[in-house]
Amino acid sequence: MAYRKTPAEISRLEAARDHLVVCATSVVAEVGWAQASVTAVADSAGIAAGSVYRHFPSKAALAVEVFRRAAGREVEVLGALLHGPGDPVERLGRGTEVFARRALENRGLAYALLAAPAEPAVGAERLDFRRRYRALFADVVRDGVTSGCFPPQNAEITAAALTGAIGEVLVDPLVALDESATEALLADLTATALRCAGAPDA
Repeated sequence: MAYRKTPAEISRLEAARDHLVVCATSVVAEVGWAQASVTAVADSAGIAAGSVYRHFPSKAALAVEVFRRAAGREVEVLGALLHGPGDPVERLGRGTEVFARRALENRGLAYALLAAPAEPAVGAERLDFRRRYRALFADVVRDGVTSGCFPPQNAEITAAALTGAIGEVLVDPLVALDESATEALLADLTATALRCAGAPDA
């Protein structure tokens, strides 16, 4: 009879894997994808480098998991805001502001997710998540057109423009900003997103 892991063993392995991903995420946020070696991640997790391969077959597989979890959290937050309460103008403004604020509060990780050079496998994930962001923005733009908050337009094109513009604006400011500069940037970015969708001036 083939050996089967007990529930306790499975739980320990899952906990160890989760801890490894958390440590790897911190390393990536600090030094980027290229410098986030298996050894650096293992040191952060307090294990031997060889033990990493018990959970992930390669550095690329670990990097993909880090990206999926971190980007997945951002998609969930943005989706909750864009599909949440309020009219489409309020939801688009709130979603843009919160997404950008979260990026600026964790600049290293945000840069890794948005633009930092990475292995092809991570690049493929980045493209997939950009599509998810676009789909969320397209939903709220369509809602706005239907309700009359936004003028008639191609929601997919507007969503692509919003996704690209927000990411592009955030890449350069992902450096130290004082509080007033951060708030001004967030206000300008939110206003730009609303103008892009055709919202009336406040």
